Amino acid sequence: MAMLRAIATVPSPTGVHTMSTPRQPRETRGPGLEPLAVLPVFVPLQGKRAVLAGSGGGAPWKVKLLAAAGAEVDVYAQDPSEELAAVPAETASGRVTLHARGWTPADLAGAAFAIGAMEDEDECVAFVAAARSAGAIVNAVDRPHLCDVKFGAIVNRSPLVVGISTEGAAPVFGQTVRARIEAMLPRGFAAWVGAARDWREGITARFHAFAERRAFWERFTDRAFAEPDRAPTQADLADLLGQMESAPRGGAVTLVGAGPGDAELLTLKALRALRNADVILYDDLVAPEILDYARREARTMLVGKTGHGPSCRQDDINALMVQLARSGKQVVRLKSGDPLVFGRAGEEIDACRLAGIPVTVVPGVSAAQGAAASLGVSLTHRDAARRLQFVTGHDRRGALPEDLNWGALADPSVTTIVYMPKRTLAALLARAVAEGLAPATPALVVFNATRPTQAVVRGTAADLAARVEAAGLEGPAILMVGEALARGAASLPAQQPEAAAAAS
Repeated sequence: MAMLRAIATVPSPTGVHTMSTPRQPRETRGPGLEPLAVLPVFVPLQGKRAVLAGSGGGAPWKVKLLAAAGAEVDVYAQDPSEELAAVPAETASGRVTLHARGWTPADLAGAAFAIGAMEDEDECVAFVAAARSAGAIVNAVDRPHLCDVKFGAIVNRSPLVVGISTEGAAPVFGQTVRARIEAMLPRGFAAWVGAARDWREGITARFHAFAERRAFWERFTDRAFAEPDRAPTQADLADLLGQMESAPRGGAVTLVGAGPGDAELLTLKALRALRNADVILYDDLVAPEILDYARREARTMLVGKTGHGPSCRQDDINALMVQLARSGKQVVRLKSGDPLVFGRAGEEIDACRLAGIPVTVVPGVSAAQGAAASLGVSLTHRDAARRLQFVTGHDRRGALPEDLNWGALADPSVTTIVYMPKRTLAALLARAVAEGLAPATPALVVFNATRPTQAVVRGTAADLAARVEAAGLEGPAILMVGEALARGAASLPAQQPEAAAAAS
């Protein structure tokens, strides 16, 4: 696909515009999978033969696991413990046969899985060697150096099974994680996953395109999470198929709010859109960890929209969105904060509609909401602020907007949020004071809101610009002005030194 040429103009402090270095949409790739201590794999044992030799402390539980997986288990133990002897009568699946004698190499013939649970090290080494010679996967109880595979903590919602490993570093931690996951996964999920297994062949035959099959299973999963405690029925299948038939075909664009930075502020709808996307077009201000929530196969493209820096032209971004959607792709346009608040969403929505491309919007937590929440301040207050207004700190030329309602900015009963204020901060506050804003009005600037590098500089309408310049902080910023800010921010220092150091 040809890249679209993009040239951005950058305003200088004097108002003279210069041409910046051309910038083009470019495809990006994540760092890839982080190193794994072990490779998590799942071994099907239904109807296969497994062997356990010995009667060490972990033997009974290991036999139960093998049988629960449907294996035909032969246990060889010279002096089986009472607990081990009781296992054959306690298994609900598979088969367990107890042989009250020691093992021989011939006992391993045809075994798919073998476990050594003997106390003697030399005997265990011999057993492992014989099992490997027979072609079996081998585990040795309490001897990790002899294991081909190791057992971890298990969450059983079969056929949904979750395995957890700490590679022996912290077994108690692994058990705690298991308990947390169990609490998150209702037991009813077993019925939903069972239905998915039963329906999969029919769905694959009905929907030949991968994107259609993925869309069906996304709807299926949403329904499972909404009603986890009941078993799905044929009526559910018919309803889901009906939704698929009525769903629009072809490519589409979804504008998604990524929030101000903290990935945990993503909405469930935003996560669903990221999982469904074929291509994600994102801005520089989107936190990198948010892209980790996209499905692995999705293409990611940086379309570089930053304030006062080299940027892709908006017309080129619009054309790229339309081009990708027309080729049948599900396109996510990922924007920092909320796309409907100074995110140029209107222009992108219009471009899609003009081209006949379906377009939807997923709102996000705005920078103003994120910053206020992280500081513990309310943007409104019954006694101090009965109105909230959002304004932009610069116009199309990058200069202080001439058409701002200065009377509204000077209103003592309003909280004003100024987006993209850094370049015009001093001029904006000076003009607001000249137009009637009380010089002592509380004001603050938040850099990198909700991110680990968040920093705040606090002052008044009269002195905040000088404080911000002295702080020398970098990153996206938002200005807040109003009496309501004094109600929750009184305990904040004028500058948070630990955050400021991280930001710089």
